[in-house]
Amino acid sequence: MVDIHSHILPKMDDGSKSSEESLQMLAASVEQGIDVIAATSHFYPTENSPRQFLQRRQASYERLYDAMQADGRALPHILLGAEVYYFEGINTADDVEQLRISGTPLLLLEMPFSPWTSRMVEEVERLHERRGITVLMAHIERYFRWQKEEVWDELASCGILMQSNAEFFLSWRTKHKALKLLRQGRLQFLGSDCHNMSSRRPRLGEAFDVIGQEEREALEANAARWLPKEMEPQLV
Repeated sequence: MVDIHSHILPKMDDGSKSSEESLQMLAASVEQGIDVIAATSHFYPTENSPRQFLQRRQASYERLYDAMQADGRALPHILLGAEVYYFEGINTADDVEQLRISGTPLLLLEMPFSPWTSRMVEEVERLHERRGITVLMAHIERYFRWQKEEVWDELASCGILMQSNAEFFLSWRTKHKALKLLRQGRLQFLGSDCHNMSSRRPRLGEAFDVIGQEEREALEANAARWLPKEMEPQLV
């Protein structure tokens, strides 16, 4: 199974604070049946350029990789990516394609928690049309309260992919809607969005237990379509 959204890299953002905590998160994930996990640390354009972010990410990953080698346990394969926060002009920004999940065209995009303007939606659509980029919208359930239904129809008609968090399926308040969207084919990826081992621990395995076999197979088939066939360590 694939976890497409996580914050497991140590000292990159508000996620894991150490390699030790990252190892605990990875071990918890593999116990839940996760064999591939995308490390999607937050990217904020006001804090780093893509180049600076990639340098920080590589250093963090190499520390974690060394810790994984020393640990010796079977742990999920890591794909490096980013959770890119929307900013004006993102569709024409230099080097944004370097923030895709490694080996894929997928760019995990976090949107503002407010009503989106038509200009913002248009920019996202143009970003998706940019060569080599497929927009994967992060934790879409967090935006529902602000957006009209036609916004989701428009984005889906453009081929933009959608990701939801495990908690969407685990809360009695939202479980029914989560399953409905999944059965309608309106969710293509799930993620734990895990940040630590306490308040935001890995729970994707619990979410998969809620999902029916047919939907689970569809998610796995979709992951196989988009993710790289060969899984290599992300070392340079």
